Amino acid sequence: QVQLVESGGGLVQAGGSLRLACAASGRTVSSYTMGWFRQAPGKEREFVADISWGFLRTVYGGSVKGRFTISRDNAKNTVYLQMNSLKSEDTAVYYCAGGAGSRSLEQRTVDYWGQGTQVTVSS
Repeated sequence: QVQLVESGGGLVQAGGSLRLACAASGRTVSSYTMGWFRQAPGKEREFVADISWGFLRTVYGGSVKGRFTISRDNAKNTVYLQMNSLKSEDTAVYYCAGGAGSRSLEQRTVDYWGQGTQVTVSS
């Protein structure tokens, strides 16, 4: 089993930055694709970004491309999401996710989910 714990959420003004972290425990996730999803109130959970384990291939959702950067430190079993130029529409609960293999994550293929961390962007 893998436990994922997110940190770094909070309240920030529009245009500001936050860095989320997701620490994995239980087993190494060095061979997992790791990523982030988010869910805003009243909306479906959506894909934000992911990063593969081998070639560190990254994929971003269209609404965050150019503003968010995903990275991972396999030695620390941790994945990060640097969020810049935040907008009010980025307000959501952000969930860390992990899936075995190198394919990009889809909700139906995620093996492990974190509990989520709230990000609130004030305008």
